[in-house]
Parts: sequence; structure tokens; C-alpha cells
Amino acid sequence: MRRPTSRNADLPRSAAGPNSPWLIAVIVSIATFMEVLDTTIANVALRHIAGGLAASEDEATWILTSYLVSNAIVLPISGWLSNVIGRKRFYMSCVVIFTVSSVMCGFATSLSYMIIWRIIQGIGGGGLAPTEQSIFADSFPPEKRSMAFALYGLTVVVAPAIGPVLGGYLTDDFSWHWVFLINLPVGLLSLTLTGLFIYEPKALRDERRKLLARGLSVDYVGFALVVLGFGSLQIMLDQYQRDDGFSSSFITTLGIVCFVSLVILVLWETHHRQPVVMCVCWLSRPSPFAAR
Repeated sequence: MRRPTSRNADLPRSAAGPNSPWLIAVIVSIATFMEVLDTTIANVALRHIAGGLAASEDEATWILTSYLVSNAIVLPISGWLSNVIGRKRFYMSCVVIFTVSSVMCGFATSLSYMIIWRIIQGIGGGGLAPTEQSIFADSFPPEKRSMAFALYGLTVVVAPAIGPVLGGYLTDDFSWHWVFLINLPVGLLSLTLTGLFIYEPKALRDERRKLLARGLSVDYVGFALVVLGFGSLQIMLDQYQRDDGFSSSFITTLGIVCFVSLVILVLWETHHRQPVVMCVCWLSRPSPFAAR
């Protein structure tokens, strides 16, 4: 059966297919809301979570930090993953990872178990935002993109504002477990609507085919530098005030590791044939440095 084509021939990378791009914007905003909400909803329940897991409040802060660290690591490499896996497939995989890990966080019985699943949850959440913004940019003509991103921005602003209120309500009237379990119906709704209405355009399929035909060169060094650089940066920022800033040897060490890793990362990615961090346009053609 012939796949539907986009309404606008000038948007070959559109994810809308025969549908209205505003429908796609609303569908994508569901996962956006879920992911951004989760960055704040657990904050107010942290004391209850710590009590339920027999952990101190200082130990429980790693429930928040672990999510932010894995989220920060996946963000810069999500463009590369999207091209290798396919944008729609990668997006839906992120929603699945985020939803399943949220449920597992809700059933956590120990702090270590919770932190492991929060790391996995951050991996799923980190890939959502760049992919969603790519879908927005590709599905709307230039003159309507500002309105589309205004909708996206509204979602990003409203979700953190609702998070503490909703988290407090769920914790007080039910239990802290529902702070995570609430993501299950939202995730299932997002997956269903994405599978039904969002398309993988032919232009992206062709780009992926060409990329794989050239031979996939995984940038392991670049990925390791991303983990070290952005991971240490996020931990440093999150623990800076608690550990009394650079007077702490732990914070100072993280700062040095972050600076050195990110400087080397920039130099390395500039010369790699298939850089793991560079934008999509680099992935659709050989690096100008590849022939050197």
C-alpha cells in the first residue's frame, strides 16, 4: 500500500503525512508534557520517597540527580541516534523507555533500585525533546514555526508549574508511588496516537538508508567524552551548593573532568567522520575532514 505523502511538497521531512501539522503538534506535546512534568513532580514527594525507601534525605537527592545526569548525556547524542534508528522509531522507543521505567520507579523497594530506574528514565526522557523539536520544525512552514514553537514553549512552561501541585496532591491523598505511576496512561496514549498519526517521511528514510550504506562508524570515543563531560557537569551543578562549591575537592575534580572532557570532545568531533554530537546536516553527508 502506498504511504500517504505530506500535504505540502515543500516540507519533505514533515511528520504530518496527510494530517494537519497542528494535530501532530498536539500529539507530540503529550510526551513533552509528561517528560517535563517529571522533572518537578518528584521534588515535593522526595521526603516521602526517602521514608518509604529507608534512605536519608541527602541520599534521596540522588533520585533527582541520577535522572538529570542521564538526561543530560542523551540530549547531545539524540540527533545521531534518531538518524541511525529512524526518527519515529527512536521517538517511540524513548516514550516506551520513559513509561516503563516510570512504572518500575513506582514499584521501587530500595534506593539503589529506584536510582537505576531513574537513570533509565532519564535516558528515555533525554531523547524526547530534540526529536520533538525536529518534528515541529520539519512539519510546519517557516511562517508558522513561531506559532508551533509557542505551543511547545507553553507545554514546557506549564508542566513544571503543575508538577509540584500535582505531586503534592498525589503524595498526600494517595502515595508517592503515584507520582511515577501516573505516567503510564499518558505514555500509552502518546504511543497510540504517535503510531496512528505520525509518519516517517521518505526523505528521512532515504537519509538513513544512505547513512547505513556508507557504513556505520560508531563514535565510541565521542560517546565516552559526552558521558564524562556532561555527566560530571550535571553532577557538579546539582551538588555545588550542597557540597560548598569549589572548596570541595569532589566539586573541583568534577569541574576539571568536565572542562577537559568537553574541550577534547569539541576537537575530536570536528575531525570524526560520523560525529555522535554534531547536527543532522553533518550526518547526511561525509564530514569535510573525513578525507584528511
